[in-house]
Amino acid sequence: MKVLVTGGGGFLGAQICKQLRFRGHEVVSIARNKYPALEQLDIRQVVGDVSAFDPMLNASKGCDAVIHTAARAGIGGSLAEYSSTNIGGTVAVLGACEMNGVGKIVYTSTPSVVHTGEDIENGDESMPHATRFHAHYPATKAAAERQILAANGPNLATVALRPHLIWGPGDNHLLPRLVQRARAGKLRFVGPSKKIDTVYIDNAVQAHLDALDRLEVGAPCAGKAYFISQGQPIALDEMVNKLLKAAGMPAETRRVSVTMARTMGFLFEHWYQLTGNRGEPPMTRFLAEQLSTAHWFNIGAARRDLGYQPKVTLIEGMVRVSEWWLREGKFKYAP
Repeated sequence: MKVLVTGGGGFLGAQICKQLRFRGHEVVSIARNKYPALEQLDIRQVVGDVSAFDPMLNASKGCDAVIHTAARAGIGGSLAEYSSTNIGGTVAVLGACEMNGVGKIVYTSTPSVVHTGEDIENGDESMPHATRFHAHYPATKAAAERQILAANGPNLATVALRPHLIWGPGDNHLLPRLVQRARAGKLRFVGPSKKIDTVYIDNAVQAHLDALDRLEVGAPCAGKAYFISQGQPIALDEMVNKLLKAAGMPAETRRVSVTMARTMGFLFEHWYQLTGNRGEPPMTRFLAEQLSTAHWFNIGAARRDLGYQPKVTLIEGMVRVSEWWLREGKFKYAP
């Protein structure tokens, strides 16, 4: 097939591009910059904003499928910024697919679209979208997911995947930030330990390729969303300390109360808004919710409809992270 990957230079998108090429597919990437690693894989790169229709129309021309990973993530920034990329980008993808006759869209969503701030234990796809959000990211991702699934029909098959907390070698977000905060003495756990889901990068990529293989008009997965994880819930503090250990850092044990974290999140949000600070606050109400609640999911539907099976175990993944961090991490991220 000829496949367009939006956000092909990102942590997930780049690995999807790589695996598609290894399978012999022709791959096009659209992103705001060009990436030498994609050039080495003989991937055509279209430079442009994912929400800009003309670049998207150009990139998707002649494609059989789109894997839409591009997104604005994080906890800082305005609603307009998140809406432009997450909602506007999805509108551009759908419009370009219609114009160019692309038949499949695999969309990268997030489990936070169903998170209400309460514990989720063994949740499944019957859970509705949350009706109230404390951050722009999950709110705009929920809107985009609804658009993607509503577009499923006789000429276009769509599916949404909700990978939870992707980690692994090449991570330029989660592990570096954990290490930075730990080194600065600013890392704390919130409230009592709760279990969460995670997914190793190779398993997240595999889920997208499984969906691409199974997706077609009328397929069991068409028009549906699926949770993607290791299938092995783990306590948040245990997971964080495993990642810190892989980076050669000591374990963290310090905690703050849920009340304190949520209060500080509320105060930081309003202070950043009042001062016009466009950065990411050290704490927000959404982050406090994510750190203090259980959120793990049943992946039985993904196993059944997508044939998804997490192949890299937690232990094996940690070994690979440690090897990568020793080989490259200290050079890249040490202060």
